[in-house]
Amino acid sequence: MINKDQFADNHFIRNIIDEDLAAQRAVRIITRFPPEPNGYLHIGHAKSICLNFGLAYIYDGFCNLRFDDTNPEKESDEYVRAIKEDVQWLGFQWHEEHFASDYFETLYQYAIELIQAGKAYVDDLDAEEIRRYRGTLTEAGKNSPYRERSIEENLDLFQRMRSGEFPDGSKTLRLKIDMASGNINLRDPVIYRIRRVHHHRTADDWVIYPMYDYTHAISDALERVTHSLCTLEFEAHRPLYDWVVENISIDNHPHQYEFSRLELLYSITSKRKLNQLVSENHVSGWDDPRMPTISGMRRRGYTPEGLRLFSKRVGISKSENVVDMSVLEGAIREDLENTAPRMMAVLNPIKVELINYDEALTQSRSAPYHPNHPEFGEREVPVSKNLYIEADDFSLDPPAGWQRLTLGGEVRLRYSYVIKCEEAVQDSSGRVVLLKCSIDHDTLGKKPEGRKVKGVIHWLSAKHAVRTTVRLYDRLFTESRPDAVRGADGQYRPFTEFLNPNSMTEINAWVEPVANTLPPESRYQFERLGYFVTDRYDHSAEKPIFNRTVTLRDTWLPEK
Repeated sequence: MINKDQFADNHFIRNIIDEDLAAQRAVRIITRFPPEPNGYLHIGHAKSICLNFGLAYIYDGFCNLRFDDTNPEKESDEYVRAIKEDVQWLGFQWHEEHFASDYFETLYQYAIELIQAGKAYVDDLDAEEIRRYRGTLTEAGKNSPYRERSIEENLDLFQRMRSGEFPDGSKTLRLKIDMASGNINLRDPVIYRIRRVHHHRTADDWVIYPMYDYTHAISDALERVTHSLCTLEFEAHRPLYDWVVENISIDNHPHQYEFSRLELLYSITSKRKLNQLVSENHVSGWDDPRMPTISGMRRRGYTPEGLRLFSKRVGISKSENVVDMSVLEGAIREDLENTAPRMMAVLNPIKVELINYDEALTQSRSAPYHPNHPEFGEREVPVSKNLYIEADDFSLDPPAGWQRLTLGGEVRLRYSYVIKCEEAVQDSSGRVVLLKCSIDHDTLGKKPEGRKVKGVIHWLSAKHAVRTTVRLYDRLFTESRPDAVRGADGQYRPFTEFLNPNSMTEINAWVEPVANTLPPESRYQFERLGYFVTDRYDHSAEKPIFNRTVTLRDTWLPEK
């Protein structure tokens, strides 16, 4: 259940909206989330989704989902489906669904209108020539030799561009603004190019495609968006956005506002680079649990509530938004602490034999699935002659302050009896392979007489435990900014050099019998170990597979 206090508050965009409503510059707030369907959404998109949909919730307005599908080489229906699923999984539902391609004919007619007004022209310069004519940050550009074509000639050429008479890249349609502008984006920007590429929705109907800046502004205006929210790299594009809507015959003039982009340390949020990880098989796919994609984080066991909490905590501002991975993991951990039922699991087992086990003197005990949620119910914790405990919970040579099992020492089995280690059996290499322990049958639910037992460890009955596969995930990169590391020559080094070779380890482990009843995407806390989830695709009740979502506490030092 989403409520209004789940979203970032007291930020500058909310202040702007409050002022616009008070001054009646807006009656109903309309936002939009406009991804390009050229990849899967990532954690940066999650922040934008929470902002745009959150504002619609807060102000009882609308948020549209619009696919910016003007670059057909890289776009597909697969990405459209994934984006829609991710938005809904995060807990949101759009008011209207649109595609930029819905407006191709309208965009074309507005281009005709701009040509007729003498504000656009067909240019024969190629891409390299356009770059040379554009000038630099310190030098003005110069006019194209084709800039003064007549309106009639431009109309004829543009219509022939649409009909497919000219080769790809041979002509463009450019706005006629100012080649001496201090803002390079206003130096006669290209708004149409020729490109014979099959489009995922319009097929081969079009051979000319509009550019993003032109399309985005008009799409916002057509949908009557009141507050168009972009990340800061689009700040220099805002004058062009305004110029487009002010120079066509449309009655709605939306405004663009920019906020800082999220940079998550030990990760990357470039779809191009994420696609490289997939295409070069560094990961298993866009939904690999190590990926910062929404689908990857979902498969990892992250929760929608945890991601919304993270988005609220990182906030909305214009200042640099560099966030350590521990902030994300902390938000997920906080949500799971309250919502994930418990079970016991042994990841690195050592066998325990109870040498004085007497079935007639032992009994199972029930344990709650969650200490603070009795409504989650309870499960039986059975005992048998042979147990599994974590190898890390035993030491032949314990350090000072050790409160787990050692030779001659006692511990309590969680929810069960006190045991004492009488003998440690070692193999030829000196590795402990079996612990022979005695059980105190008089300690179920009560303290032993005459002695104090401090340590409590988790364990499983070998007779009842379920064998499972556990995937232990860690951070994908060893560098906090893997795509910003320079070599001795000053050049950026390939970010793939910093992939963590230990980012995923697959082990066999033992878990409670409930694992054989769980559907995919069941989140549990393995007591004392961390939070885990049954894999979204590979898990079955017959062959359970768990992914580690996050450890119980942060084991990484934050970036300084």
